[in-house]
Amino acid sequence: MSLRAWSCFAAVSVLWGIPYLFIKLAVDDGLPPVFVAWSRLVIGAVILLAIAWRMGVLAEMRGRLRWGLLWGLTEMAIPFSLIPFGEQRVSSSLTAILIASAPLMVALLAIRLDPAERARGARLAGLVVGLAGVVALMGIDVAGRSEEMLGAGAVLLATLCYAVGPFTLRGPLAGIDTIAVVTVAMVFGALALTPLALADLPAAMPSATASASLVVLGVACSAAALVLFAILVAEVGGGRAIVITYVSPIVAVALGVTVLGESLGVGAVAGLLLILAGSWLATDGRLPPGLGSALRAFGRGPRARAAPRDVPDVGDARIDPTVA
Repeated sequence: MSLRAWSCFAAVSVLWGIPYLFIKLAVDDGLPPVFVAWSRLVIGAVILLAIAWRMGVLAEMRGRLRWGLLWGLTEMAIPFSLIPFGEQRVSSSLTAILIASAPLMVALLAIRLDPAERARGARLAGLVVGLAGVVALMGIDVAGRSEEMLGAGAVLLATLCYAVGPFTLRGPLAGIDTIAVVTVAMVFGALALTPLALADLPAAMPSATASASLVVLGVACSAAALVLFAILVAEVGGGRAIVITYVSPIVAVALGVTVLGESLGVGAVAGLLLILAGSWLATDGRLPPGLGSALRAFGRGPRARAAPRDVPDVGDARIDPTVA
């Protein structure tokens, strides 16, 4: 794999692992959850609008704006608000571990929404193992504390929202350039949250730490991470690029422990291991189109075409559903 691809992989693994830290910093400083979500969406939307306009891909969303609205609500406005709400009550580490269960949620939804992807055999075993991890986490580290249960429940609901995205991208939004989809979704998400954000503005001017956190969430974790992920997919293909799913939660937990001084209980450690193992099994012991082949081939160089534009054409890319 090229140095450019390795650099993008490392960067996105970090950028999709750090949101929980900065969300925690923002809400602990007193910023309302909806204001945090709205701010990062506005910042990200402004940046991506400029990129999508330059690429000339926004026209692809004509006639599908209602699906862009749906994606903006389920993948951004709602979960981006629920996660800060949850992090007012639970640690960033616990939040990241719960968000890592998104592939399990996708597998559960597939039972109803996509018969071809129904869990059987090893995939069913993966669901059981992964959900056991969620139970272990909730039952050991959170049980008996109503505020933490409320926070963890909000994060799990956000994870369920994330899991809806892949079915929309494979259906009504199939074939649309991903940057076009996400840009339109961010705009709709920001517009949807505007009345709520204005109704619950911060009581005081945000501190330097909180303000910097919002900028990092919007610029780095939303806009920059998406563009870098698109470049990575163009370099190595979606199957290898999505290995990030298994790296970013570990980055998030490491930051929570080292930067915020959070401690991991027995339930958190057991939950993380079981959720990651269950997610791996629930995707047929692979990361589509193959974890084993992806890892074996990861260092062999690009298999996808080089994009002819400054920003790659990523119409076949799929955005990871575990982005906080």
